Amino acid sequence: MNSTISLLSQLVTRDSDESQMTDIELDNAQYGYIPSESVAILFLVLYGISTVLHIGQSFYFRLWWLLPTAALCGVGELVGWGGRLWSSFSPREDTPFIIQISTTILAPTPLLAASFMIMSRLIQRLGSSYSWLTPSWYTRIFLPCDIIALVVQGVGGGIASSADDQAGAEQGAQVMLGGIGFQFAVIIIFSILALDFTTRYLLDRPVRRADSSSTSSRKPMTPRLKVMSIALGFSTVVLFIRSVYRLIELNDGWNGRIIETEVYFNVLDGGMVVLAIFTLNFIHPGVFLNAEPQLPSAYTSPSEIKLRSQESV
Repeated sequence: MNSTISLLSQLVTRDSDESQMTDIELDNAQYGYIPSESVAILFLVLYGISTVLHIGQSFYFRLWWLLPTAALCGVGELVGWGGRLWSSFSPREDTPFIIQISTTILAPTPLLAASFMIMSRLIQRLGSSYSWLTPSWYTRIFLPCDIIALVVQGVGGGIASSADDQAGAEQGAQVMLGGIGFQFAVIIIFSILALDFTTRYLLDRPVRRADSSSTSSRKPMTPRLKVMSIALGFSTVVLFIRSVYRLIELNDGWNGRIIETEVYFNVLDGGMVVLAIFTLNFIHPGVFLNAEPQLPSAYTSPSEIKLRSQESV
């Protein structure tokens, strides 16, 4: 793990020959720099591995909702970083620049939807009486919000890519900024609710009292559920960091210092999404959200035993 981080830190800096670009070359480059070929290849390899793993894991565990979420995120990132690799050879071309700016903004949105699904299942496993929202309402509220954010960002990307002048491109950027801002607000609300649920569960302070025979009563935090909860928190934090970066980047404009600094993008966008998507490969819901067989105890009611046997099937 340390060697991977060390390799990444070495590759996120610009190649020495790129630092010697002339002012004319910089003016003609779409990015304000020439994207690093080595960094693009590194991220293509990482996203390729994660995407293949997510597709295989989705079929193996029969968790089909991971295909349009985590796997789709990986595919989108592959397209985006493919565009950046193309730009490393043709930095003046419009097409690869448009491909990468659109897809790298949109791609992490489905991955956030996976977080909503996982949180819903954690609440179902641990006790919905500790949550302000029931498990079903997590998906009913946050998934449509995620889709809205995706559509708004996509519309903004379309406006920017079809613009004939700088004013049109800036208008598209503002629309994308609105979509990212909306998504950022959703992440904050989701994080507050998730933190509130976790705190209430740990302190045994439910929002509402459940009947002792109800499946919404408090259930034990098993080691696997604890690991899954930590993984979800970590994934949400890195996606939050990435959203902050994107907000600042687009607000700074197409010719701002943030968007024209490659290392910021490599670390705060590419790096953060890599951490989030690989977290779900290593701490996979198919393993860590599966119901664990347990003997009847003081925590377990007959209805809970029946429910767990059904979930394990």
